Amino acid sequence: MNSKRTFRRAIAGASILALGMTATACGSDDDADAGDGENKTITMGIIPSWTDGLSMAYLWKDVLEDEGYTVEIEEISEAAPLYTGLANGDIDIYPSAWPEVTHADYMEQYGDDIEDLGTYYDQAKLTFAVPEYSDMTSIADLKDHVDDLDGKITGIEPGAGLTRVTKESVMPAYGLDEDFTLVESSTTAMLAALKKATDSEEDIVVTLWRPFWANSAFPVKDLEDPEGALGEAEGLHELGRTGFAEDYPDAAEMIGNAVLTDEQYGSLEDMVVNEYGQGKESEAVAAWLEENPDWLESIQG
Repeated sequence: MNSKRTFRRAIAGASILALGMTATACGSDDDADAGDGENKTITMGIIPSWTDGLSMAYLWKDVLEDEGYTVEIEEISEAAPLYTGLANGDIDIYPSAWPEVTHADYMEQYGDDIEDLGTYYDQAKLTFAVPEYSDMTSIADLKDHVDDLDGKITGIEPGAGLTRVTKESVMPAYGLDEDFTLVESSTTAMLAALKKATDSEEDIVVTLWRPFWANSAFPVKDLEDPEGALGEAEGLHELGRTGFAEDYPDAAEMIGNAVLTDEQYGSLEDMVVNEYGQGKESEAVAAWLEENPDWLESIQG
């Protein structure tokens, strides 16, 4: 038996037994929901450069596989095909969606074929950010720094909700359309540009969001948004395909019980992305769970 799972079972075992869970420590065929039949495989869709989804997918992979499921993580390049796959039933779970504001257009299109399993974090926010050494304090200040910024707003993936909001809401609201170009590429490219600029103490403005590890890893500050063009704070949700909760009631209950504080989320993402890094996501999650046994108990009901 896996030693890390034995460790966590020892911590959470009393509460699990009290709830009458059907799972056992060694992952027998009876571990998962009784109605699952032979299929205990859950597919999670993520955009790997969006590290909230990456971190949550590996967290749930660890937890659910400890309960007897097989979890497969499918990497998808853009939000649109991810929502399409979820609505079509090709993806079982999108573990960190932004359906209230950022992905509202996708929910309008596909929401009838998607189940909302729960909200694990309720203060997510889209932002524009500049280096701490910049004298800019508001998005409205950008127009006075066109030359300093080379007329560029450094963005992320073309299909991201943040990209759409920037083009359709922020740039028109602040009259940035004529003087600025939104550079659409990828989260990885945006972070590389941010690192290069801050290492050289040059001016740059990037599209960012919270929660995201880059806010503490780089010397950046959010610009004020007096027009409210970036929208209000929203929740990060776990979304499932239609019928997921009926097919996997125990898994759906655990997912629905999950709540992460700023501190918990920040430490999880930092471990996955920075401390352990690519290829060691499972190790990072295992270490985080050992440091947060109370969270593991909380999702058991």
